[in-house]
Amino acid sequence: MDYLDLYLIHQPFGDIHGSWRAMEELYKAGKIRAIGISNFQPDRVMDIITFNEVVPSINQIETHPFNQQTEVHQFLKENNVQIESWGPFAEGKNNLFQNEVLRTIAEKYSKSVAQVVLRWLIQRGVVAIPKSVKKERIKGNFNIFDFELIPTDMESFGILDLKVSSFIDHRNPEIVKWMGSTKLDI
Repeated sequence: MDYLDLYLIHQPFGDIHGSWRAMEELYKAGKIRAIGISNFQPDRVMDIITFNEVVPSINQIETHPFNQQTEVHQFLKENNVQIESWGPFAEGKNNLFQNEVLRTIAEKYSKSVAQVVLRWLIQRGVVAIPKSVKKERIKGNFNIFDFELIPTDMESFGILDLKVSSFIDHRNPEIVKWMGSTKLDI
């Protein structure tokens, strides 16, 4: 390959500035078209922006109906960093696919819960990375551009926001310690 489209720092730990500066060099040399971060909270995003030359093009974070990241999204928008959801379906946690609010909205548009969740993210300006190994579901995930959620349906998602991670708290010192102790052998 001549270049990578996007390269991310996966976690906000370790020598992130050394990694970022190396990525900036590759970006400036045209080897990477865009550089970004993943799982960075606003203070860590601002740290990267303030002490480096290139603003991250994207911050890939947990974003779904149960953890909507509204404040983080606004912060990223204000700082020209695109928000990207790495877990748009919350891996089915909290019975997402059986949730009554989401099912009601889905039925109204003759769509699946997955499709209305993806449409909700798109209308909010969130890039989504849905994953599936089933061909039908992958096709369905693309079939979200023939409808638009009306404002009241968009607002209905708000009652689902638990404002906590369904997976991992990147600010918990014990989690950070655990992640530091699980170095991969490469």
